[in-house]
Amino acid sequence: MEFRTDRTQFADAVGRAARALPGRTPVPVLGGLLLEADSGRLTVTGFDFEATVRVEADAQVTAPGRVLVPGRRLLDVCRVLPDGPVSCALEASRFTVEADGTLFGLSTLPLAEYPSPPAPPAPYGTVDAAAFWTAVAQVAVAAGRDDSLPLLTGVQLRLDGGEMTLAASDRYRYAVRRLEWRPQTTDTGDDTAVETLLPARRPLDVARSLGRGGEVRIGWEPGGGGGLVGFEGGRTRTALRLLDGRLPAFRSLFDMAGAAVAEVERETLTEAVRRVAVVAEANSPVRLGFTAEGSVLLRAGYGDDVAAQRIPATLSGADEVPVAFNPVYLLDALASFESPRVRLELLGAGQRALLHAVPGDGAAEAGAEAGEHRHLLMSVKELA
Repeated sequence: MEFRTDRTQFADAVGRAARALPGRTPVPVLGGLLLEADSGRLTVTGFDFEATVRVEADAQVTAPGRVLVPGRRLLDVCRVLPDGPVSCALEASRFTVEADGTLFGLSTLPLAEYPSPPAPPAPYGTVDAAAFWTAVAQVAVAAGRDDSLPLLTGVQLRLDGGEMTLAASDRYRYAVRRLEWRPQTTDTGDDTAVETLLPARRPLDVARSLGRGGEVRIGWEPGGGGGLVGFEGGRTRTALRLLDGRLPAFRSLFDMAGAAVAEVERETLTEAVRRVAVVAEANSPVRLGFTAEGSVLLRAGYGDDVAAQRIPATLSGADEVPVAFNPVYLLDALASFESPRVRLELLGAGQRALLHAVPGDGAAEAGAEAGEHRHLLMSVKELA
């Protein structure tokens, strides 16, 4: 095996494929990246049973072949390679990487022991890459981190007609984002909705690796173990193994009939929460008192260790509404929006609160976001 390629393309392909490498694994070969050179093309593959990432790069192939190289070590090498052409070759059991007089020799892993990654599903439709990136980031923050509850560590993807819905919940918050997508037309006319559950960190990795330009092609393949969903953009293809199950329905939770409605500047509220939360102990809430007089008072801490700040806000539907939130959850929710102002529908202490964007004057992004991204938080019911 021998090929020559551009350093930037080589490092980019290795970096993208390395996102599929497991942090720790009892199977040493899964820590490797598979390099395949043939017919003017280099393909770099990372695989850990849960995800497969394949990235292509242009290459001048002198001798076709395949090799399995320790992924983290190759990634470190790519980070320090000088600019310019890179020459790679397999010499017995050693893989060499040379650029501008700098030579690296790497040991190889047993190719025969490397499991065959699954083929990505055929495209089912396309979505704008930038919109997909934004939507994934907005909902993934609400996914759980407790691996003993795998269902709640996922991001749910629903494809129905021309609409994509992404959702995530850890029981204390529930984020939902809708966006347009373009399903691939079929001769059968089958428009059955597709609903799948992905491990939450994987869609974030996919969105990062596909970038923010162009389109993302999405494929779906049901099957044992939850099946596969595939994402393809540019020269990167990713296949993810799905989680079993589905999230609880959110429609009834998002029904906020009878709620008071508050509006506030998002960045102003964010800075105030950060400021007063400095004195809050672990798991201690930030308390917000909204009034119809045009302000909200933020308070945190107990006893002598307290902080308070009043900022402008509007409230309709009640004279006053006291609520309290986990400050980390509230900051995550606020950061997931792009609009200058946010609207909070409030049912009161210990009950649900629904955040969504308020379109700004002439703000196209905020207008597009309003009604499409919503974030539900549970208000903390404090003991008297």
